[in-house]
Amino acid sequence: MSSGRNYNFSPGPSTLPLSVLEQAAAEMVNYRGAGMSVMEMSHRSDSYISIFDEAKADLRRVLNVPETHEILFMHGGATLQFSAVPLNLLGKTGAADYAVTGSFSGLAMKEAQKYGNIHVACSSEDRNHSYIPQQSDIKPSGGASYFFYCSNNTIYGTQWKYVPETGGVPLVCDMSSDIMSEPVDVSKYGLIFAGVQKNMAPAGMAVVIIDKDLAGSEHALTPKLLSYQVMIDSDSMHNTPPCYTIYTLGLMMKWLDAQGGLEGMRKLKAEKAKLLYDAIDESEMFVGHAEKAARSDMNVTFRTSGGELDAKFVKEAEQAGFVNLKGHRSVGGMRASIYNAMPYEGVEKLAEFMRSFEKTNR
Repeated sequence: MSSGRNYNFSPGPSTLPLSVLEQAAAEMVNYRGAGMSVMEMSHRSDSYISIFDEAKADLRRVLNVPETHEILFMHGGATLQFSAVPLNLLGKTGAADYAVTGSFSGLAMKEAQKYGNIHVACSSEDRNHSYIPQQSDIKPSGGASYFFYCSNNTIYGTQWKYVPETGGVPLVCDMSSDIMSEPVDVSKYGLIFAGVQKNMAPAGMAVVIIDKDLAGSEHALTPKLLSYQVMIDSDSMHNTPPCYTIYTLGLMMKWLDAQGGLEGMRKLKAEKAKLLYDAIDESEMFVGHAEKAARSDMNVTFRTSGGELDAKFVKEAEQAGFVNLKGHRSVGGMRASIYNAMPYEGVEKLAEFMRSFEKTNR
């Protein structure tokens, strides 16, 4: 990679496009003649309001968010939404259905249990979250205010290939790891949220996209900054928002446009994922964690025959310029996160390294 940069396969915070980083660097000290950095601007100033409004409008356009839904920029990343969702949405029945297909949906379920009656509608825990349940495996409670699932499981490398049918129950989805990687029919969802540190911006914020009809019935004890209605009414500015993260998100939306938008991302991610999965499937050394039907296009999880060889692979890969490949402790092995900004060249070279490593370590 140019500029002495490594190929960064981190699951998050993830790699950002070099062109975006260079633009941010060029504007760091004096933003377009404003005489100050974006980091120094009042969030109420005309200069910053222009940045904010353009970033939000571009996000709405790129993701094709209908006017029925509001876009919110909220503190705390995706994890704080594990609390915000039940506090805001459980009011109708006091109950919700959760699909537990990985670590984060499990954590979201446990958090929601503090606030109401939570039913596990389906789970993949029986096979260490290596698969995604089929529609026929989903057993709804019949009295849920919403149905929650996580579309891509970063740790385990699995991904939902369909949108669950819920019989009219509002659908809530944590899309942190695959948002902006392909077109989404936002109208199907009551609420989408995503930590921005994978495909949208530096860490420090969650994007929330909510059907406005669902807001306004939060629990009386809901903190103001977790109230979707308060955030809608204040246009995400009840207090100082994550200003620089929003600015960078705006740069990322322009970058996405230049790559062909979400259709361009869909094509690119399929090509990148195929490179790594082919390297795994053609290998006698590497084995994937996720079952083929559920393989993620964002997080490729794999391992060798033993822990010592895994460690050797990670060490030698880092020496070759491929960093942050060590898998999560619950899965072991390796994980290559190939989000939007990971160039095709980086994935191609990693696949070549995998084949070379196998030849020299038979």
